[in-house]
Amino acid sequence: MYNRFFKACTVFLIPLAAVAVLLFFLTALSNMDDGKALEEKLQLENALKSSTVACYAIEGAYPPNLDYLIENYGIQINGTRFVVKYEYQASNLMPDITVLDQRK
Repeated sequence: MYNRFFKACTVFLIPLAAVAVLLFFLTALSNMDDGKALEEKLQLENALKSSTVACYAIEGAYPPNLDYLIENYGIQINGTRFVVKYEYQASNLMPDITVLDQRK
């Protein structure tokens, strides 16, 4: 009697455990990808702001547009992944820089 019960339990528990492990792995993989995307966004924001401040320190004025940073300060933006909103106000005011992830 005990053997039949044990065999019946293992028939259900082994596939259930396999599904649980698979779900855990997929969840961990998804969380890792989300963390990587957030880190890439933060790195781009920091690079843009650092280059903007460097431009002000070197040239005495903030860059008038995003293209100026790309051409003169080596900024690279993945246009399929990120949208950058660059709001220039005046040569002596720090521009408002916002990076948006298009995937979300």
